[in-house]
Amino acid sequence: MDLSFLSGTFASPWDILRSLIDISIVAYVFYRILGLIRGTRAEQLLKGLVFLLVFSAIAIYLELEMVNWLVQKIWILFAITIPIVFQPELRRILEQLGRGSFFTSHRSTLLMEEYDTIIREISDAVSVLSRNQVGALIILTRETGIGEYMESGVNLDSLVSAGLLINIFVPNSPLHDGATVISGGRIEKSACFLPLSDNPSLDKELGTRHRAGIGITEVSDALSVIVSEETGAISIAREGKLQRYLDAQSLKEVLSRELVTQERWRDTFKRRWAGESEEKEHDRA
Repeated sequence: MDLSFLSGTFASPWDILRSLIDISIVAYVFYRILGLIRGTRAEQLLKGLVFLLVFSAIAIYLELEMVNWLVQKIWILFAITIPIVFQPELRRILEQLGRGSFFTSHRSTLLMEEYDTIIREISDAVSVLSRNQVGALIILTRETGIGEYMESGVNLDSLVSAGLLINIFVPNSPLHDGATVISGGRIEKSACFLPLSDNPSLDKELGTRHRAGIGITEVSDALSVIVSEETGAISIAREGKLQRYLDAQSLKEVLSRELVTQERWRDTFKRRWAGESEEKEHDRA
């Protein structure tokens, strides 16, 4: 029997392997790109684009001519504005490609003891800075990344210690201007320039340091610890709101509530979810 007609029906093992490699590479590249924009403002913009894509597909399927015309114009507008909006993320991707770090992951997980140590070091440093009326702005990142604002700073990548934080903000030192960013349990950057809040209801007495500390919390879930240069008053900003006139102990309590307590709740939830999943698997067995 002549089976030659089947030769073009089934793919060869090499073709299958090549297709799998091709799909895997593309999938990993998309995974890394999504990882870079995860937690940034670009993530919300990407969700909007996905929604618009789904809406456009529905409009085409239902043959809504006017809606299709409007969506086409919006896509033309997006084609022009997307490179501008995603400029920080695109630059970061190209920089990581140049450094060869695009295909590696650097996410770290902190233990509860490390959080306690970091909070204690920050509180001790802020207490000394406040007593000597030395201005300071310390940012603690959480889920939302602020990489586009950290690029203006100086790389440190050092352990969090009260002594180092105090020396960073000593007047006339090279790094005392701008914000110091703590991310992943380490002092990652110093002398960073942050977006200023344009909230008209803020106290007119607040200067640039306080407005920058509030501004970064308006565009991310970061925490800002601020020491006033004029009065030595300690403040903390979160979600665009400023809590002023704290002492070192009050600051430590707020940071513990915002960082340690939430992290413990998240870990407890994960353990319970994992336990429930194991119980369900055991019941099925």
